[in-house]
Amino acid sequence: MIEKQRPFGELITYDEALSTLLKEIDPIERKEIVPLNDAFERILASDAESDMFVPPFDRAAMDGFAVKAEDTFEAGKFDPTELKAVGKLHAGDSPDKKLRKGECIQIATGAPMPEGADAVVKVEVTEKENEMVSIYQPVHPGENVSPKGEDIEKGETVLKKDIFLTSSRIGALAAMGKEKIEVYEKPKIGIIPTGDEVVPVGKKLEPGQIYDVNSHTLTSVVNKNGCIPFSGEVVHDSIEGLKEGIEKEIDEMDMILFSGGSSVGDKDVLIDALDSIGEVIFHGIKLKPGKPTLFGKVEGISVIGMPGYPTSCLNTAQQLIKPALRKLSRLPEPPERRTKAVLQKRITSSLGRQQYMTVRLDNGKAQPVYKQSGAITSMAQADGYFEIPENKELVEKGEKISVILF
Repeated sequence: MIEKQRPFGELITYDEALSTLLKEIDPIERKEIVPLNDAFERILASDAESDMFVPPFDRAAMDGFAVKAEDTFEAGKFDPTELKAVGKLHAGDSPDKKLRKGECIQIATGAPMPEGADAVVKVEVTEKENEMVSIYQPVHPGENVSPKGEDIEKGETVLKKDIFLTSSRIGALAAMGKEKIEVYEKPKIGIIPTGDEVVPVGKKLEPGQIYDVNSHTLTSVVNKNGCIPFSGEVVHDSIEGLKEGIEKEIDEMDMILFSGGSSVGDKDVLIDALDSIGEVIFHGIKLKPGKPTLFGKVEGISVIGMPGYPTSCLNTAQQLIKPALRKLSRLPEPPERRTKAVLQKRITSSLGRQQYMTVRLDNGKAQPVYKQSGAITSMAQADGYFEIPENKELVEKGEKISVILF
């Protein structure tokens, strides 16, 4: 006897689903202090104020000779001024000699200026013979010198909280001597695979069983978007099993992702489990692949049921979970990379459902590689995808499309 399937309720659009999901998610508030090298691509949790001047001393901005500027005022191309060289300074040296009138000190870029010197003459306009240096061009006070605090003043707020820490911003923190920095914690995401037929990778497959693909693809998505994944054991398709899976994770996780169990078959009972201990906010999206996506909350924690088929699960992760994770972790949206290509095959779509068609690119040509929701190669062999609006049922061969690159 065939079990009667329970139909979806009213499907909502992809835009409505994304808007609802993001509205229900609050950015992480927990903070932690980490070593500077671990802060890259994290979010700064407090203003970064400098305790020092950067640079902390006046320093030479180029190779040449440190001088008293007034000693060079009469210098000319055909009538140079001669000064006596009384030493050398390299970056990292500590000046121990005060410069007197008529003297100069050879100096390297970045070296601290000696006491009494107020300018640097470029080496290109000088000529040195024994201890005497001929200077063929005058300099004014401060010329070719980076003054103390030129880059950063002591007490200056250099970076504001909530900013994304790029490599250049890490460099600015290093310049201020910040060995450790306060950032927002990475949210913890529980990943729970479901299905009596699903077994962990590495275990011998029995008849009718398949490997757990979705835990691994979702782990990659979670890692890439500023969160920490925690993969749980496979949960059996039962209301009690799913409830136990939620209750086991709810106190430790900031979000829970289920793969499988969100459709409408007689064994897809996540909606009942979620409804019994929390609230279901939506179930079913006008999205292909990804229609059976489920979203609800338990004790304020978001619980998302993903389709069990690998392509559907990964597509939903890219379109819905990725922006949700980035809001939760406070990461900015990454720039979208697109390219134009000519479609090499006619595509028919389902009216009323927004569809994402995966394609492989070759010299400006786009070849569809979508097979079916259960085929992970639909994503693995693709370079990107293009969107087919829900009100369009046909995209002709030869049509120019906009491909969003993975």
